[in-house]
Formats: sequence, C-alpha cells, structure tokens
Amino acid sequence: MGAMERPAANQSPVEVLITLPFPEEVVAPLREISSRVNLTVHSARRPEDVPAETWAKVEVLYTDRVLPAPELVPNLRWLQFHSAGIDFALNSQLLQKPGLMVTNLSGAAAPQAAEHALGLLLALGHHLQTVFQLQAKAEWPRERWERLTPRELRGSTLGIIGYGSIGRELARLVQPLGVSVLAAKYDAMQPEDFGYTPEGLGDPRGELFTRLYPFQAVRSMIKICDFVVVATPLTTETRGLIGAAELAAMKPTAGLVVVGRGGVVNETALLEALQEKRLAGAALDVFQEEPLAATSPLWKQPNLIISPHLSGLSFDYDERAMALFGENLKRYLGGAALYNRYNPERGY
Repeated sequence: MGAMERPAANQSPVEVLITLPFPEEVVAPLREISSRVNLTVHSARRPEDVPAETWAKVEVLYTDRVLPAPELVPNLRWLQFHSAGIDFALNSQLLQKPGLMVTNLSGAAAPQAAEHALGLLLALGHHLQTVFQLQAKAEWPRERWERLTPRELRGSTLGIIGYGSIGRELARLVQPLGVSVLAAKYDAMQPEDFGYTPEGLGDPRGELFTRLYPFQAVRSMIKICDFVVVATPLTTETRGLIGAAELAAMKPTAGLVVVGRGGVVNETALLEALQEKRLAGAALDVFQEEPLAATSPLWKQPNLIISPHLSGLSFDYDERAMALFGENLKRYLGGAALYNRYNPERGY
C-alpha cells in the first residue's frame, strides 16, 4: 500500500469535491458506492470560486484545471484529473504537495479516440479528402483508377506508437480486418496493461500485436509499416519522437495518423515529407500549438487531413469518466492501489 493510500480499516467520512458542473444523474452512482462518501459538486473555473471552508475539508478532488494552492487543501490526499493528458499541470505547486496521489483518466476516452484513429486511417487509405474535394467541385474524375484506388487496411501492417489505452483499443478494432499490428511502448518488457480497461475493450494482456518495440527502435518498426498511428502522451522522452529521420524511414506509400498529444511529431519535418511526396498522406488530430494558427501552411497541404483535436470527444465521456472515477474511489476506500497513478519519472 502506498504511503498515502487509505487503510481498509479506516471508516471515517471521505470528503469528495467535484469542480465540474455534472448533473445529479451523472454523479449519483458515486453516492451509492459507500455511506462514507460525502460528495459535493461545486462548479468552478478558478480556485477562488470555491469557499475556503470547502477547500479545507477536501480529501479527494476531481477537477479539470482548478488547482488550489497547497495551503488551501491541508487534507487533500488524492487528485483525480478529468483528462488523460495532464502535461498542462505538471508545474503546478499542488502536484508538489508531499504524499499527494495524482491520477488521470487514461482509458475513459479510449473507445472514441480509437474509433477516430480508425476513421482517419480509412479516410487516408480511401482518399476521402480528395473525394470530398471532387464533390465540392461536382467533378467526376476520369482518372479514378490512378488517383483513387484505395490502400486497404485489410492485410496491411499497422504500427502503433504508444501502446496505451487508445493504441490497445485500436489494435482490437482492426483485428477483423486481418491487420498485422506492430507496437511500440515506453517499457517493451511489460506487454500487459495494468491500467484501467473497460471490460471487453483494449488488449490488457498484450496479445494482439505481432511484435513489441521500445521507443528507441521506432525507426526499425515504421519502415515496414503501411500505416502508422501515434498515440503517445507528451513527455520529455516522446517530445519530437517522430522527426525527419523517422519520417524518412517510412514507406512513400504509407499513411500517418496522429492522435494523443501534439509535439510528438515534428510538424516541420512532416510538412516537408508531405510536400516532397515522401509520404502518401497524413491525418493530424493534435498539434504542437492549439488552436492551429490560420496562417499555418498545414491547412493548405492537399495530402493532409486536419481534425481539430476531436478524437477524445464523446457524448458519453462524462459517464465513462465517472465509471473510472468510481472504480478508483472503491479502490481508495479499500486501501488498494489506484488506476492511472501519475509517475513523475515517466511524465504521465
């Protein structure tokens, strides 16, 4: 049991504060977990929006970006974020609070993010960007065979860089298509996933790939791939992981899809590869700076699909988030290890 995890025998009330405007029907399942849970929903955009006396009692905080000064929350033991990526908060004073457990929502957005990545793969392979452009011009091209014959996913080799919750769910989704999956992750010696995985989704035991690579061998992996999906968090190790040398190693017929976080792929190098036709096409959902500036040359690149950071959006996101939080809350009350603990050494 970690230094700050609650002993199972402790039966004192647990003050839980949620700073997002969730309706009662979304949080009601949390109240049913235990009579010890005293749950308060107080919508806030700044720490000042929450009364000092409320902060003083909080033991468990569920929030997006409302991070109080450590002295305001003397009893805070666990901070749960409403997102998978928490790179925006890593320099916060609150995260330096001794003994504080910090968890993210990795896994809650995996179903929709993996579907989005699959949609972008299909769009690239089937030239849908060109098809839509032709539709806008009411043009039926004579050279359809030359321009629009698809690069099918069926029978292809897909490289997934970042074999976390999104990558594992994508690997599951492509199985019926006979896709050969190669994967790269931080610790290639640990194929299993011990994080949060909804039942029936993902690849928790690490069985759906043909080979697992460390990040240091990404270049060797992608040179044999027909499609590559980047789904890593942004850390010191992954920043700029896919640069000019990695893009040069890809097949000129290959397609690249980027979800997860911007900054992992060198956008300048990618633009050059696309302009010089050294890559068949790419689809980006995340960017180094967001929103993407209207003056960016990426907008006008004909073999690039741009989606404005949509992969994690879902009408069911809040319910999935509460399901994960509920599982962690049960673990917290029972003194068990929490899912998705932030590891400062890894940066996520």
